[in-house]
Amino acid sequence: MVKEITVEPVTRLEGHGGLRIVIGDDGKVKDAQFNITSTRFFEKFLEGRYCEHIPRITPRICGICPIPHHLTPTKAVEDAWGVSIPEPARKLRILLQNAKQYSSHTLHFYALAAPDFLLGPFADPALRNVVHVINKMPDVGAMALKMMDFGQKLCAEIGGKSVHPVSAIVGGMKKPMSEAARDKFLKMIPEQVEFAKKTVEIGLKVVTDYWDVVANVGVVPTYYLGMTNKGVHDIYEGDIRIVTPDGKKIDYDVHNYLDALGEHIPEHSYATHMYYKPAGYPEGIYRSNTLAMINCADKMATPLADGALKDMRDKLGPISHHTFAYHWARLIELVESIEMVATLLQDPDIVNPDCKTLDVQPREGEGIGMTEAPRGNLLYHIWSDADGICKKANLLVATNHNIAGIEKTLMHVAKQVFEDKALEGLKLPDPWID
Repeated sequence: MVKEITVEPVTRLEGHGGLRIVIGDDGKVKDAQFNITSTRFFEKFLEGRYCEHIPRITPRICGICPIPHHLTPTKAVEDAWGVSIPEPARKLRILLQNAKQYSSHTLHFYALAAPDFLLGPFADPALRNVVHVINKMPDVGAMALKMMDFGQKLCAEIGGKSVHPVSAIVGGMKKPMSEAARDKFLKMIPEQVEFAKKTVEIGLKVVTDYWDVVANVGVVPTYYLGMTNKGVHDIYEGDIRIVTPDGKKIDYDVHNYLDALGEHIPEHSYATHMYYKPAGYPEGIYRSNTLAMINCADKMATPLADGALKDMRDKLGPISHHTFAYHWARLIELVESIEMVATLLQDPDIVNPDCKTLDVQPREGEGIGMTEAPRGNLLYHIWSDADGICKKANLLVATNHNIAGIEKTLMHVAKQVFEDKALEGLKLPDPWID
């Protein structure tokens, strides 16, 4: 008798949906699917709209990463129209992007990942949640809430709103940060840096305690997609970088993304599956998100984060295929984001009123913008007519990049669990809390 296991919903953000595993009467895994609702309808929403309006529409795609969905299309329209923005605007955008990165990665680690690790994966689901963690570990819970609050309030200060921001315009940013606001957030930085260090300590203890799981479950070699700026980790601007399963790194200008990436819709899914299709290399599934970004980077952009990257590579090697290492990679990015926030808040350009240009003229053309959202690369390709109306749009969001990789990993782990019984021999630590 065929057995079907479903986990739904995983999350409804950015079109994410549920998992489906099909097991035959022989105990073999027949299929593993990650079923989602596609976000492709947003591409149709944009057709016929003024290009300046696009950055106000697309943040509604996702409640977790509305800021990348705000900044990326703004960059694409600027690219299409040949608009250069002032340096203070660029720095404000990078500050906004890193504030969101900090808040989102904190939320993911403490609210989504930590309950499973701190209570153990077989604990009562009614207790395996962030509320129970906060009740049992109030100091850690208070720290996590302060971290998320800092990031979200900084997003609101720069973006106008913490969710669905409105501050980026074609040509720059609407206004600079006030000196009073800058000084207020600067005073909070020392505490936030200490919080980030403490979070890494917690994360490393999790890795140590669950090393048997990290090293043996879901180790799936794939290609990886990330963004680097001359090889340095960057979440706002840079080139596409692909890493092969054996660690070779290939860079592409973002305008040449179609030379690297292909897509198809398999029979069992309505969702686009992306794959790597380079000249001179075999086609293959790739993964995006935090581990992919870490694998792509030669180094991190800030000192504490770069030290954390070296610690990870000492343990896992220069290229990691360990699915559970996504959590570790996320903490490295979290550290970099707060270091970037600290540096930018001290930069005089953050309060410089010269943060937009009036030299903006609609024209016919096409432009591409890319940033790194908290869950993976975000790429917007916009076609504009002479009146500045959007004729066509192609959006590659993190979901698109990861579906094939998720399904490959899911199939691998499902076979480990149901066919190989691999988990039965793994060492699991005692729960941190009951």
